[in-house]
Amino acid sequence: MSGNPNWDPEQYLRFGDERLRPALDLLARVPHPGPARVVDLGCGAGSAMPALRARFPGAELRGVDGSAEMLAKARAAGFDTEQADIAAWAPAEPVDVLFSNAALHWLPAHEALFPRLLGCLAPGGVLAVQMPHMHAAPVRAAQDRLAADGPWAGRLRGVASAPPVPDPAWYYDLLAPRTAAPAIGGRACTLAALAVAAIPTGARRRRALPRGRAACPLPALRKDFLVHPGQVFQ
Repeated sequence: MSGNPNWDPEQYLRFGDERLRPALDLLARVPHPGPARVVDLGCGAGSAMPALRARFPGAELRGVDGSAEMLAKARAAGFDTEQADIAAWAPAEPVDVLFSNAALHWLPAHEALFPRLLGCLAPGGVLAVQMPHMHAAPVRAAQDRLAADGPWAGRLRGVASAPPVPDPAWYYDLLAPRTAAPAIGGRACTLAALAVAAIPTGARRRRALPRGRAACPLPALRKDFLVHPGQVFQ
């Protein structure tokens, strides 16, 4: 991962249960009935991979991450892994479910990244992404103030939070036109599905924002995508 390749697995997993909940929320909304290939992009220590294996027991499952230390944890749990910079990673073959929990918000240039990842999918595949949408939250401002004020300020100078994550509408407008071919005989031909969730992290306040399966970027479809979480459009 371009954000920070030196993650400490032990420190990260101290709050493993809390970190896993948004991933489970997202996984429950993935509509694919039977994928052959599933990738957990930015898998870290593999926390979500047991749930992915349980959900898709017949799939070839692989975790991709930039941290060798985190991947060692995932391999120790029996999962296939690949070390790579997730900002530049591409699969050798198209993927049926490309899953990413709490990773892509560390990367810049989503206007190029997300269409590229969508292009990694097999026909009918699913791009399922969860990113903390909390850059404007008071706790983030408090973290920044605390980092800049104290005896640790010198060591933390230059260390920044993840960049802001756009609203779900931005991702819909970016990806929906790329998910379907023109209608053939009055029937839309779906090439890929998208599942984009921006989930504010917090111990008590957590709300999964919409994801959907888009066949065409009609205004009514866009409105439903943003208003009705959990609905599948096709």
